[in-house]
Amino acid sequence: MARYAVNGISIEVEQHGEVRDPAILLLRGLGTQLVQWPPLLLETLVQAGFRVVTFDNRDVGLSDKIDQAGELDLPSIMQGQNAPPYTLQDMALDTVGVLDALEVAAAHVVGISMGGMIAQRVAATHPDRCLSMTSIMSSSGAPGLPTGTPEATATLLARPADPDDREAVIAQKINSQRTIGSPDYPMTDRELRSYSERAYDRCHAPDGVARQLAAVLGDGSRVELLRTIRVPALVIHGRDDPLVPLAAGEDTARHIPRCKLEIIAGMGHDVTAANTPLLAKLLIAHARAAG
Repeated sequence: MARYAVNGISIEVEQHGEVRDPAILLLRGLGTQLVQWPPLLLETLVQAGFRVVTFDNRDVGLSDKIDQAGELDLPSIMQGQNAPPYTLQDMALDTVGVLDALEVAAAHVVGISMGGMIAQRVAATHPDRCLSMTSIMSSSGAPGLPTGTPEATATLLARPADPDDREAVIAQKINSQRTIGSPDYPMTDRELRSYSERAYDRCHAPDGVARQLAAVLGDGSRVELLRTIRVPALVIHGRDDPLVPLAAGEDTARHIPRCKLEIIAGMGHDVTAANTPLLAKLLIAHARAAG
């Protein structure tokens, strides 16, 4: 791993595979870190001949925290009365900055959930840096789309009674993953604990997660932006996603010209060792078709 000066902040980056191979850049979702990608996914992409780039988004992991932003008022941000501390477009510029730092002219950009929203913005605003775009378990942000189940939505900002109690925080993270996870491709109990413990011990930054959520809520509809995308695009969505319903993925694909849509039955809102073979097959095929 290495830290790079990117877009006015410091970003933690990790690479896998050969530098000479075409790059696939993977963008994590809300509040999650680069160490939470399933190792099997990274290994499969490398074995298929790709240079895999992962990084911690701003405000999580070992990347810089935007603590100077102060207290948030999420309701006013949702209503457009106040601006978030930073935007998803800022995070798209972080992504382009990582490519600059690694001297990667263009990459296959893949994002999950919030990362899918960032990938959409990279494809629309920096198409020359994007060989292809894949948006997984994400949304167009269009008004009127169905929302997640109450149980899944509540996991976004759930906090244990004692936020300094390591075991309580880890238990909450495990419960959250179980709530939004894939019914047909679940993590084992051991995987869930490892996934949650490793993230907590590496960096526990709940304030940063709230600021990322503010960026998502403040982004609004990306429909008009999606209509401008001309790079080869793929949308992947789980039919059983309880947090970002399938309709959100279908709407995303509908607005991107010539976009392919792949729906995975039994998949929820996670990337696991169990669903990696399916996801990797789709990602590899899309990247190779894009050239």
